[in-house]
Amino acid sequence: MVDRVYRSDLPRLRKILLNMKKELSQMGPSTDWVRLRIDPLLAHVDQLRAMIRIWDSSRRRGGVPMLHSDLIYFRENVKGLKLVLASERRRSRKHRSSK
Repeated sequence: MVDRVYRSDLPRLRKILLNMKKELSQMGPSTDWVRLRIDPLLAHVDQLRAMIRIWDSSRRRGGVPMLHSDLIYFRENVKGLKLVLASERRRSRKHRSSK
């Protein structure tokens, strides 16, 4: 059985990514972070969620260490994207205040 941490983290990370996607899309940053990072990460989360259902219905346990590394990967990407989002917010505020 897949650890409940993975079960709770994947939907939570997906929700965070969707919120970032919405916010970054509205800002119109110079780099298309949505297409570059968020969309691929969302696709990866969806694939893992489907794989978890398959692993749960089988006796295979070998996927859990791989899921752990994927969660670390997602968390690091979300952390980096939060920094990008904060930077874009500051840039957006400066741009609006200089008009």
